[in-house]
Amino acid sequence: MEALGHESAVAYTGPEGAEAARRVRPDVVVCDIGLSGMDGFAVTQALKQRPETAGARLIAVTGYGQDGDRDRAFAAGFDGHPVRPADPAKLLGLLG
Repeated sequence: MEALGHESAVAYTGPEGAEAARRVRPDVVVCDIGLSGMDGFAVTQALKQRPETAGARLIAVTGYGQDGDRDRAFAAGFDGHPVRPADPAKLLGLLG
C-alpha cells in the first residue's frame, strides 16, 4: 500500500487492529477475518460503533471464500470481500 502512495498502519491481532484504527482514523481498513483475540467480524462491529471509525470503508481479505462466508462478511458491515490471494488490481479498486 505504501509503495502505491497510501499511508498504512499494521496490526497483528483483532484488538491491536481496532485500537490502531481508533488512533489513526483511517479511510479504509483491510482486515482478515480469522484474527486472534477478536475476529474480523468483532473488529468490524467495534469500528462501526465508534464515531471516529464508523465511516471507514472495511475490506475483508480472507481465506474464507464460500458464498456463506461472503454473505456473513457483508452482513457484518464489510464493504468488500476479496479472497486470498487477493488480486492487487481488484484490491486497489475496492479502496475507493
